[in-house]
Amino acid sequence: MAKAKTIVVEQTGSPIGRPKDQQATLVGLGLNKTGRRRELEDTPAIRGMIEKVAHLVRVVDA
Repeated sequence: MAKAKTIVVEQTGSPIGRPKDQQATLVGLGLNKTGRRRELEDTPAIRGMIEKVAHLVRVVDA
């Protein structure tokens, strides 16, 4: 069975003062504090979430 492709996402910005939908998107990605990293499956849904909060996160080259 092939391993699913993953990406590492790091939170670079604070959700304080951001719209509730952006805060919820960060929680959906498993992020809640600046500097936190999560390894997530690379799916269109996850990519869409990353695009929505692109100013608060970055994709880390692993």
